[in-house]
Amino acid sequence: MKSTWDVIVIGAGAAGLMAAIEAGKRGRRVLVLEKTKHPGKKILMSGGGRCNFTNLYTSPENYISHNPHFCKSALKRYTPFDFIALVQKHRIPFYEKKLGQLFCEGKSSAIVNLLLAECQSSKVKINLEQDIQHIYKQDDDFLIATKTQSYRASSLVIATGGLSIPSLGSSPFAYQLAAQFGLNVYPTRAALVPLTLQENAIYSELSGIAVNTNVRVNSQEFEENLLFTHRGLSGPAILQISSYWQAGQELRVKFIPEVNWLEFLQTAKQESPAQQLKTVIQAYLPKNMLKLFIPEALAEKPMKQLEHKDLVSLHTMLTDWRIKPSGTEGYRTAEVTIGGIDCDELSSQTFESKKVPGLFFIGEVIDVTGWLGGYNFQWAWASGWAAGQTI
Repeated sequence: MKSTWDVIVIGAGAAGLMAAIEAGKRGRRVLVLEKTKHPGKKILMSGGGRCNFTNLYTSPENYISHNPHFCKSALKRYTPFDFIALVQKHRIPFYEKKLGQLFCEGKSSAIVNLLLAECQSSKVKINLEQDIQHIYKQDDDFLIATKTQSYRASSLVIATGGLSIPSLGSSPFAYQLAAQFGLNVYPTRAALVPLTLQENAIYSELSGIAVNTNVRVNSQEFEENLLFTHRGLSGPAILQISSYWQAGQELRVKFIPEVNWLEFLQTAKQESPAQQLKTVIQAYLPKNMLKLFIPEALAEKPMKQLEHKDLVSLHTMLTDWRIKPSGTEGYRTAEVTIGGIDCDELSSQTFESKKVPGLFFIGEVIDVTGWLGGYNFQWAWASGWAAGQTI
């Protein structure tokens, strides 16, 4: 049995549903094929169940790509305020958590329901539990075969996401299809992901402790919380820097960056000479953390017994702690996938393949990866919207 459509979108996530909605608004007959039982599964689990659906301060500088100019057109044409207008249209309460990050006041399902309502309004049909077996092009159309049915369409949009969180159904489908049609695909790796450390008794004792830091690798740095875990390092600062970190590289960490540690220690020595060093440091850092930087014999010394060189050494350790992660937690816990389909293979205006007319790639499958904080959702909305104006 074969059904014919103007547009078929594979993937009922953020980007795919947005593209389908926009194409449907233009009067196109649109079918969305999704392999899982539920649309928008990644939306539902995002933001701790509240969906960090965009960021007010989105700009091209918040994205990583081999072609840093590619994302500019879509982000300019569909802004955070465009999606906010859609959220307000559906009367979904939201709030700014910090740094421009917008979250639903209620559950993430409100965003999925918004998209499904817009699909219904645009007469978009969604078929779930579709296991695609083959895709090939015949003349000007694409033929898609599942185990039970075949579909035909002149426009085919791939919005199946990357490899992150395989428990939600992620797969290399998009990359394999791009290779099938001769498109270049950059190597992928986990991004926005916790980093692991080699086993160390001190690190395990610190599990659960969070502290404000400035974390640096190469020329990139982020000032956010760092969280010690039983396997290594996590928290916003680490998730952010993980997108820039490469295996074998060393991280440089400044703890409590708003504190001038040398000045603080010198003042403490003058004003509280009888206090032990560990007591002074605990004004800013948890007791267990001291083992990372200070030998026990030194920690128990009163401030008056510390020489200037001791204070300088402590300042260095607290402002330039160097640690070499052993790896990442991998795709299992990664929020996104870095790398993917080469942007130079696509039109930055329409997201159509330059080699294969009628074939479009949007969202996370492309070599465009946003920072933590709503940027990847904004990329999904913007790329989906842009493709939807043409498909």
